[in-house]
Amino acid sequence: MVSLVTGGASGLGKATVETLAKLGGNVVILDVQGTRAEIVAKSIGENVLVSTGCVTSEADVIKALDLAKTKFGRLDYLVNCAGYSVSHQTYNFHKDKCVELEHFEKCINVNTVGTFNTIRLAAGLMGKNKPSESGQRGVIINTASTIAMEGDIGQAAYAASTAAVIGMTLPIARDLASQGIRVMTIAPGIFETPLVSYLPEKMIKFIKRMTPFPSRLGKPEEFAHLVTSIIENPMLNGEVIRIDGAQRWFPL
Repeated sequence: MVSLVTGGASGLGKATVETLAKLGGNVVILDVQGTRAEIVAKSIGENVLVSTGCVTSEADVIKALDLAKTKFGRLDYLVNCAGYSVSHQTYNFHKDKCVELEHFEKCINVNTVGTFNTIRLAAGLMGKNKPSESGQRGVIINTASTIAMEGDIGQAAYAASTAAVIGMTLPIARDLASQGIRVMTIAPGIFETPLVSYLPEKMIKFIKRMTPFPSRLGKPEEFAHLVTSIIENPMLNGEVIRIDGAQRWFPL
């Protein structure tokens, strides 16, 4: 099986690459962090290749898909893990200044547009696969966030961009159903990734207390485990799965 994993150089994407490769699959990493992605690939083996680029670029995504087709002959799975997070309140009344629009635009561009860009381009390659006995040709798995459902102060951009990913899940699953391509989205809570490394230790401890069980941050390999579970279960389609230890957000 051949997978394209965006954002595979670190965090949830890296764990997904490692898990899929460990299960015997071939993987192409698409990431703007080319050097870091190469380190990940070399640590795993020849079944992992790197295509440096951004999910928002049509040319970069096509280059990654061409690499998968040329080197591995096909594409079975797309796992979208590339993401961008920023925290700014809509208006700072102490400084009498609104947030710069570019912060909101970048979140939407990477998280929403980037996700859709990879889906629309990868679907064509998946659709050329010979269907399995059940009629399946491929699986697409996106990454959103629990912030999309319970965004906190300062998280309007990240909440909106990931909520859009959740919103597109069912329509795209229906779009691609005739070709036997399933579409799912994972909404993780707070995981041990570079995206949360900037948080102070006091905040990390508070988040752990907010999580009923297990009372800790999620581990990237647990996200990757859910990816493989979705791939293995043919009835999962057009749905969003939270993975957060029953954590729920409220204004901090």
